[in-house]
Parts: sequence; structure tokens; C-alpha cells
Amino acid sequence: MLDLKGVDYERVDVLPLNQRVHLRLAGFRRGTVPALKLDGQKVQGSRHIARALDERWPEPPLFPVDPEARARVEHAEQWGEEELQPVPRRLFRFASAQNPELRRRLARAAGIPAPALVAVASKPAVAYYVRTIEADGRRATEAGVRADLAALPPMLDRVDRLLADGTLTLDPPNAASLQILVTVRLLDAFEDLHDHVATHPCSGPARELFADYPARLPRVLDPEWLEPLRAAARA
Repeated sequence: MLDLKGVDYERVDVLPLNQRVHLRLAGFRRGTVPALKLDGQKVQGSRHIARALDERWPEPPLFPVDPEARARVEHAEQWGEEELQPVPRRLFRFASAQNPELRRRLARAAGIPAPALVAVASKPAVAYYVRTIEADGRRATEAGVRADLAALPPMLDRVDRLLADGTLTLDPPNAASLQILVTVRLLDAFEDLHDHVATHPCSGPARELFADYPARLPRVLDPEWLEPLRAAARA
């Protein structure tokens, strides 16, 4: 959103699973990202940030002027945040809890000394996030992840429809496009999910908008759990 507005900014990366501590130390009230300091104001959450940026820099707009079109975009944006976005977040938390090597890789990528030690020390934080209940009522447990995998095909179908009916725009992208397609791009970065995500029309625009996306998560899921995705592909 900041790039779209042409705004100069300084980005601070937060080590995954440590955002609660980092954000509190930075003076934010809640431990959630993304978080933005803008003209002395602290704004958290992509939906709040979108509105703050549109107020400060109206062009290009992140929301349509037409009230009916804006309502569709806001509804899609909310769905993207509350229902679609938790899916890759839970998968990542589950994978981190199950795979110490993934935690080591994250520490190395962040340039933290002694990544093997950090992988062990971060286990309690990972366990905390695994237990966290998302807005849709699920946790990053086996049951939660398997439910996510079953729900994923119709969710991606919905993204395809939102693109087809013009709710999600690309030139320029609106707030819902950015909210939803970045999540599609993240799902595409999971090796377990890539083949399925790539069959959906929404995967192309997601890669175009977020071409420089360094994350890549190795296979961590039981292949049996992916049967809902294979069944959807056969349907």
C-alpha cells in the first residue's frame, strides 16, 4: 500500500512468532503486525492502515468512491482478513511447532546468532501461538489444519469469482485486492499447496502483484491431509 501511494518509508522486519514482544517494546498497544507509525500516530492492522493511508494520501484510492462498490470491497477485505488469512498463518504455526529445522532457518534468515539455540528457545513461543484461537475459531492444531485444507478449495474459488466480477481490481489494486492476493501468494509459497494454488486464476495476479516474495516453506504436511485438494482438482 505504501509503494502504491508512492510514500517513502522505513521498514522494520519482525522475527516471526516474536511480534508481541517486539511491538510492545516499540510502543504499540497490541502485539500484531502490520503496524505503522504515521505522523506520530500508531496504526495496527492492514484494514486500519488502508484507511489511514487513504485519508493521508488520497491518490491512488484504495477504495471506490461509489458507495455500493465500496461496500463490496470492504466486505471482501473483511473476509480476506478474518477467514482467508488465518489459513496460511495456522499452517505456518503448525509447521514451526512440528519442524525445528524450520525454526532454525527462520533464525538464520533473520541474521540471529546461534540459530540452533534460538530454535530450541523459541519453542514455548511457538506453542503459545499454536494454542491461539483465530477470528474463525480454529487453532493451529492437526484438527485446525485439516479443516483449513478442506476449506481451502472453495475459498480460492471465491477469490477467483471476486476477480471475475470486478470486486478485486488490479490497475490499480484496491484494498481488498492487496488484502486477499497477498494471502494467495503466501499460500502459493507452501510447497505442499503450490500445485493446487497454481490451478486457480487468482494465482497469476497474486504473483504479479507480489513478484518479489522470498518466502518458501518446505513440505511439512502429511500427504494424506492433502486429499481434499486432490479431490477438488479431480472434480
